Amino acid sequence: MPSYNYEAINKQGQLVKGQIVSESYSLATDRLKDSGLSIIDLSEGTKKTKSSFIISKKKVKIEELTLFSRQLSAMLSSGIPVTRALSTLSRQTDNSTLSEALESIAGNVEGGMNLTDAFSAYPDIFNELYISMINAGEVGGTLETSLMRLSEQLQRQKELQDDVKSALSYPKVIGIFSIIVFLVMLVFLVPVFERSTPQGTEINAITQFVYNVSHSLRSSPLIWVLVIGLLTAAIVLFTKSPVGHRLWEKNKIKMPIFGSLILKTVIAKFTRTFSTLIEGGIPVVQALMSAGPTSGSEVLNEAVQLAAARIEEGRTIASTLEESEVFPPMVTQMIAVGEESGSLPTLLNKVAEFYEQEVRTEARGLQALIQPLAIIVIGVLIGGMLIALYAPIFSSISSAGG
Repeated sequence: MPSYNYEAINKQGQLVKGQIVSESYSLATDRLKDSGLSIIDLSEGTKKTKSSFIISKKKVKIEELTLFSRQLSAMLSSGIPVTRALSTLSRQTDNSTLSEALESIAGNVEGGMNLTDAFSAYPDIFNELYISMINAGEVGGTLETSLMRLSEQLQRQKELQDDVKSALSYPKVIGIFSIIVFLVMLVFLVPVFERSTPQGTEINAITQFVYNVSHSLRSSPLIWVLVIGLLTAAIVLFTKSPVGHRLWEKNKIKMPIFGSLILKTVIAKFTRTFSTLIEGGIPVVQALMSAGPTSGSEVLNEAVQLAAARIEEGRTIASTLEESEVFPPMVTQMIAVGEESGSLPTLLNKVAEFYEQEVRTEARGLQALIQPLAIIVIGVLIGGMLIALYAPIFSSISSAGG
């Protein structure tokens, strides 16, 4: 959504400046007027171009957001006004992006804007879950409780991400190491073997292929860099295109080895977020629509958004989610029991705990499985190249012996 920079006069007659995110100019105007501001100037903000890594904004990490939520909750519980708490925390944080956002939010709230709209101006920092919980806390007068729930939810998400990263880090390191070893062998080792091969020795097709790749890599390294760069760019552009992104989203949860881990991760995130929103007083349909995008899977999000629409028609949550065929039967059955017994948040938390433990167990299992597989793959690659390089030498020795 576009952002708009504004100058306005608040109810105290003070000049305030800030930024608001809205679907259109007229809606931005209405929201500012509803906040009690008299608009002097309202113009669409210019998007900053990322021309270099130096000027790009620093990303706000989940652990920084967790700490901020916990600190803000503690300060509000102590009776400190929200604007003063936000200003204080903006000076304490080391992240410049978060600091600027909090300073602007404090100014907007002091100028008369409600807290939800002020936080909504920074969707890159505060996602739908965060905004929904802030709104529920602001409307219900339980902001400090909502913020504490948010900090706990974000902490669990961080732990879940760390479990997944630990499972995927080893294959990445092994893959990079294999490529480096392979390139070093092609550039430095293959020429030594090629010079050691007696003239007139019959070269098999595999060895000749290795020689040709080595020649090409040493004589035209820039071409190789260009080709690899173009291929990488093409893959990245395809995955970011609507067709490629959709294809990846549909198939990533079906991948061998990693697909199960990804599916369990998104279900754990969704059920935990859904439970947190319901406990925070968010209506079920709104909670579903907010929890879907935070799951990390567009396929699951689409199923959830469809379920939200059908619930408004009188259907149950469990039956609509079951039709999507994305959720395992255990999840839909637990949700059905929760709906019938009126204990949906409790059972959602149990489902989340189960899948979080499953992710931890599977992550450890993947690490134990991948380590020997990686060693075997590296052994086959390096061993295969050495056999191809030694084959002409053995052939020449056999011919001489004969």
